[in-house]
Parts: sequence; structure tokens; C-alpha cells
Amino acid sequence: MFAGNDAQGISWIFLTINCLGGLALFLYGMEIMSDSLKKSAGSKMKDILSKVTQNRFSALLAGIFITATIQSSSATTAILISLVQAELIKFTQTLGVILGADIGTTITVQLIAFKFSEYLYGIIALGFILKILGKKDHIKNIGAIMLGFGLLFLGMKTMSGTMAPLQQLPIITETLKTLSNPILGILAGTFITAIIQASGAFMGIIILLAGQGVINLEIAIPLMFGANIGTCITAGLASIGTSREAKRVAIAHAIFKIAGVAIFYFFIPQFIDLIRYLSAQFNFSIERDIANAHTIFNVALAFIFIFFTGAFAWVVNKILPYKKEEKVLDLRTQYLDDKVLNTPTVALQLARKEISRMADLLEVMLSESIILFTKKGEMKDKLYPELSLIEGLDRRENLIDFLEDETGKYLNKIGQQTITPAQFDETSGMRTILRKTERIGDIIHRHILFLYYEKQKLKYDFSPDGKKELLEFNQKICEQLNRLQRAFAQTDPGEAKRITTEDQKYCLLSSKIEQQHKDRVLKGIQESKETHEIHWKLLDAMKRINRHTCEIADVILSANW
Repeated sequence: MFAGNDAQGISWIFLTINCLGGLALFLYGMEIMSDSLKKSAGSKMKDILSKVTQNRFSALLAGIFITATIQSSSATTAILISLVQAELIKFTQTLGVILGADIGTTITVQLIAFKFSEYLYGIIALGFILKILGKKDHIKNIGAIMLGFGLLFLGMKTMSGTMAPLQQLPIITETLKTLSNPILGILAGTFITAIIQASGAFMGIIILLAGQGVINLEIAIPLMFGANIGTCITAGLASIGTSREAKRVAIAHAIFKIAGVAIFYFFIPQFIDLIRYLSAQFNFSIERDIANAHTIFNVALAFIFIFFTGAFAWVVNKILPYKKEEKVLDLRTQYLDDKVLNTPTVALQLARKEISRMADLLEVMLSESIILFTKKGEMKDKLYPELSLIEGLDRRENLIDFLEDETGKYLNKIGQQTITPAQFDETSGMRTILRKTERIGDIIHRHILFLYYEKQKLKYDFSPDGKKELLEFNQKICEQLNRLQRAFAQTDPGEAKRITTEDQKYCLLSSKIEQQHKDRVLKGIQESKETHEIHWKLLDAMKRINRHTCEIADVILSANW
């Protein structure tokens, strides 16, 4: 492959092609393995992260478990940002998870330090067979994990054979001399990791170069520190366009890493001596030395910083202080995030959160709409006094239509990912819910608002008793919509069950209201006679809203969310 072993004989074309080819195999194998692990453990990941408590130690363990499972601390941090954005967990709850994620990701580097060259083709072959011929999903996933694992090491082997001659090139040796300066090494590691967006991949390259004798520990350790800082760029990119609370997660991740590197920087010689001492005691290779250094660094940071998460939260809040975000009814989604589409369980949770927001808008619309029939004079929107009540209804209806469209598109994107049959059923159920939610908005905006304009033409108002009964029934249906909102926001089937249970009571209540209205009409009460049709249709509109709400609850219960 190379025309001789001297520097002049090295073919840069072949070297570049083989390096890039090996790197492509390495990254592709890592992607296959990570995606398959996410698919295998997706539901566990969602449950653990969404139930993390204020207990910093349980959060630390959760971070270790999740990241060891999906093999990407950047992915874990990106998911945390999305969950905070969706208000499923609080910023302070993520600090322990971030520290745990940094420990979990060291497992990837420890695996890379093993030498599987004798077995990698067998691993690839077995993984391919299981993936293609496996009958069950979990068997196919195991096959995909093995295939990705094998390709990862095949890429390592390819790059290893290519990089051996590099140590003979004067340009390489001169460059490495500059990297012996720890600050330059840290900056180089940060820059390269930020570019390739994969600290695990760069750590693999560091291990590879060390194994070939191209670099020593004095160069590898600062590069490793830089890789730990560079991985924060992924979290920073994931936080773009999110709430201030979500941005704090990315800032906390960066502070942990930068503070940790700053502390270790002053003890680099002693740290290297420790690694060499362990190597001498246990006969480790230099590849294992680098993996161990990476593990010791992140474990040490976690055990130092876990006791100061409160102080870190205070610092982050000072850097990005709380700012009340103005509530507006502009056309934008609040929770949907394309960056977590490759983790369908989290993406589905964000879609549920957006639908929960729609239910909240509907509750406000319904409670505001009845005011049109019970009050006189100028009426202002309850939340936005600068708007008239009708303008508020118009804007919320437009927003609901927009959210129905955007959430539908988001569900389609989720469907294009590799999802389980249960996740496919969940996306189908959500599409049904979206349609019914949009219909409720139409009933309020078109039918109830139309009835208001018709009532304006009448001489008489509702009778006092009729008005009281309509207000009572409106309040009951608003409670149903509030339960629907909680069913989505908290993923609580108990709230959905209560909707269907309360429906029986409300059917009896509506029948009672209808009969009382008939009695007033038959008694010749003038208000009831003139407003009979409006009264009847308004009650019917609220009954239809309740019916759609119950149908949505049935979808939730049948899906067993």
C-alpha cells in the first residue's frame, strides 16, 4: 500500500483514503450500535429520566445507566434539554444526571481499548445473521448491536494500519511537539471534538495513535481533557431555540467539564504518574492507560461535584438569570424538538406535551366562551387584557389549528424512524386525538361563537335559572378538558379513566338541565321561550365537546400509556 516506509515514500492519497474510510466505518458502527441500544432500552430511558427526583445520587445513577445503555453522553444531555423544555423535569434535577452521563460514556472508551481484531469478522458475521434472520425484534436489535460493534472495531483496525507510518513524517513530529504543551493539547482536543461531534470517536483516535506509538501520555491526556470540553458543543447546539431553563442544562454541562479540566490541569504530571503507576501494577497497555485516565477523570469529577450541585445551580442561574417569558399566542410550537427524533420514546413524550398544551388552550376557550352569554358590555380576554374576548378566541383557534398541523408532521417524522409496534400504535392514536382536539376547537370557535352572534339579535336574555344551569354545565366540561390536559402532561391514564367515569354523571346532568329548561318554556317564561333554540344548541355544543373528550380518553386508555 505504501511505497516504502520512509516519509517520502508515503502515499498521501492512500493514507487519506484509508484514514477516512476507517473513520467512516468507526462512526457508522458507533451509530448503528447506539441507535440499536436506544431502541432496545427506549422505554426504560424515558421512565428513568422522567421520574428522576431531587435526590442527586439517584440522578447520578440514572445518568450512568442511561448513558451506558445508549453510549452517548451528548445524546443524554440533548434528551435532558428536551425534557426540561417540555417541563417534564426541572433544571436542578438534571445536574446529577449530567455527572452520571459523563461516567456512563467512559464505558465506550473502555470497550474501544480492547483488542478484538481476532474476533471482529466473526462478530460482524453473527450480528448480520441475527439482524437479517432474527424473527423477534429484540433478536434483531442484538444483531444490530453486534454488527455496529464489529464495524466500529473494523474501522479502528483500518485506521490503525494506516496511521503507523505517520510517526515518521517530519510534519507530524513537529506538530506533536507543539501538542506537548498541555494548553495547546486541550484546545486541539476541544476543537476536533466540536467539529466531529463525537467525543467517543475522538477518544478512539487518541487511543489508536497511542497504540501506534505516534503519541504518548503527555500528549494524550490533554487531548482527552479537550475531548471532554468539546462534547459540550453538542449540548449547546441542542439548546438553541429552547427555553432559558433548558439552556441552563447546556451551561451546567459546560461548567462541569471546564471546571473539571481546570482543576486537573494543575496536576497533569501527577495524574500521568498515577496512570503509569497503575499500568505498572496491572501490566496495562497504553491504550488501556488512556481509557483508565478518561474513566478516573470523569468519576473523580462526579464524586467531587455531586456534593456541590446546589452551588453549581446557583452559578448557572446567575449566568442565565430567571426571566419571565412573555406569554403570547403567536404561531409556534413549544415542545417539539427534531433533535430527539432518533429517540422515539422521548419524541413521543414531547408530542404528548404539545397535545396537552392544546387541551389547555381548549379549556381556556370554553371557559371564556360562556362569558359571552352571561355578561354584558365590553369583554376582555382573561389572560391578555389587551385583546378583546373574541380576539382571544380567534387567536387560540388559529394556534390550535397550527399546533394540530405541526404536531401531525412531527408524528409523521417519528413514524419514519425505527420504531416498535407499540410506538407505531401510539403515533396512530395521537393522530386520532389531534383530529378530535381540532374538532373541539371548531365547535367552540364556529358553533358557540355563531350562537353568540345569533343571541345578540334577540330581545331577551337567558332566564336567571337557565343562565345558572349553563354556567354549571360549562364548568363541568371545562373540568373534563382540564383532566385531559393532565392526562397528557403527566402521562396519567388515571385522569383519562376519570373522564369516562364522570361522563355518566354529566349525561344525567345535561338531561336534568334539558328538562328544567322545557319546564320553564311550558310555564310560559318569556326569556326561556325566546332563547329556547340558542339555549338548546349551546347545551348540545357542550355535550359534543364532552363526547369528543371522552373519545380521546378512550384512545388514551386503549393505548395503555
